[in-house]
Amino acid sequence: MSTLTEAGAKPQAVRIHPADNVVVATEALPAGREVVVEGERVVLREDVPAGHKVAVRALEPGDAVVKYGFPIGVATESVPAGGWVHSHNLRTGLSGTLDYRYEPVRRAAELPAAMPTFMGYRRPGGRVGTRNEVWIVNTVGCVNTAAERIARAASERFAGRVDGVHAFSHPYGCSQLGDDLANTRRVLAGLIRHPNAGGVLVLGLGCENNQMAELLALAGEVDAARIRFFNTQDVVDEVEEGIGRVEELVRAMEGDRRVECPASELVLGHKCGGSDGFSGISANPLVGRIADRVTALGGGVILTEVPEMFGAEQLLMNRAAGEEVFRGVVEMVNDFKEYFLRHGQPVYENPSPGNKAGGLTTLEEKSLGAIQKGGRATVSRVLRYGEPASTGGLALLEAPGNDGVSCTAMVASGATLLLFTTGRGTPLGFPVPTLKIASNSAIAAKKPHWIDFNAGALLDGAATLDALADELLELVLDVASGRRLANNEKHGYREIAIWKEGVTL
Repeated sequence: MSTLTEAGAKPQAVRIHPADNVVVATEALPAGREVVVEGERVVLREDVPAGHKVAVRALEPGDAVVKYGFPIGVATESVPAGGWVHSHNLRTGLSGTLDYRYEPVRRAAELPAAMPTFMGYRRPGGRVGTRNEVWIVNTVGCVNTAAERIARAASERFAGRVDGVHAFSHPYGCSQLGDDLANTRRVLAGLIRHPNAGGVLVLGLGCENNQMAELLALAGEVDAARIRFFNTQDVVDEVEEGIGRVEELVRAMEGDRRVECPASELVLGHKCGGSDGFSGISANPLVGRIADRVTALGGGVILTEVPEMFGAEQLLMNRAAGEEVFRGVVEMVNDFKEYFLRHGQPVYENPSPGNKAGGLTTLEEKSLGAIQKGGRATVSRVLRYGEPASTGGLALLEAPGNDGVSCTAMVASGATLLLFTTGRGTPLGFPVPTLKIASNSAIAAKKPHWIDFNAGALLDGAATLDALADELLELVLDVASGRRLANNEKHGYREIAIWKEGVTL
């Protein structure tokens, strides 16, 4: 067993919290293998895959299985010490809706000795971008191909004059009603006013429900010199017209220069996807350290994936800055549970098949690991879907767990760089630099064109959590400054996804 506080030899299994009655295998372990756990010797009764759980004491049916210091479910049959604990003998302990009480937990922020800085683009109004790009935002999916043709041609014609020209396709904007139309507008408005977009071309069709005037009004006050817009039904050649409008934006942007900015002006979005049994032990706690450091400096961090808070939500609620924020978290969580119930879906149907293969068994286990990405920072604000993050601190954002939808939501709320942890790997990227942090060294070695940082060094005994946090923060500042590119930027992985929850005409 290892607490992972010191670098050294790779342990065969790790216990996360002293109260845990299971440990996690750091490699595939065969039956008969003896594992030493805090001086106790446990002999494995069966083969245990890497990332999966091993009982360190006998469990009886109905006993709580404890990981992270909290119950992650209930044993459904007798499990001997050394037994493999997974879906065949462990079930969720969650059911229905819950009542919540505010039991505040406070801790003093640990301020670094000096304020780190990065080189960013300061926009009118004070927000700071990490890129100076032209973004093409569509009112409707009917003009996706036109937008992509404009972006490709403009990228070639204006190469080197700005950081890039990018179009973000989506299938919505027409035949939408109510909340769906509002969701589409809120996300697109967030992209229009995003500080990484030094210039924005809004491309419409003309007859869609998502009318240009309403979308621009929702985007708010945008520098007129940095936005162009037209409906393609109103021009002869939409591609040539679009390239001409992009050229006007490029001319307006060419004088933009990076300036030194304090790290307090960073807005990070933290996400996990393709998680495994190591995500909550290595990558997520590492990203949580970054959340603690950035919020202590006055910067902003956004955490979302509300269904992956279920089972751990009380811990976040207790970190609320006050009663009003606490009530906001309760309302957001309960609204999401009711959303599941309205559609006749089980509230606790999680984890995914890939999560289970990686060692995650119940939603409580997945959620307790997922919220590690928020560190121990105070929850300062609750954001509804598409709402801009206007202050520093840790904000909880209303969005589902889906990787594309939740990451797009964080960008629309103002995140200028994403930290995305993964144990199984994914190539997904979004409008802003998306740094992939591997939970294990195997996926980092297998997918170096996806993975930007290996938190698996913690499990390997090659580095401490604090040392890795120093390295990761340095990478964040380098990427924010444009000194390095994230892999999603290098390989062209940039996309958006918008939350659809209602009727399509």
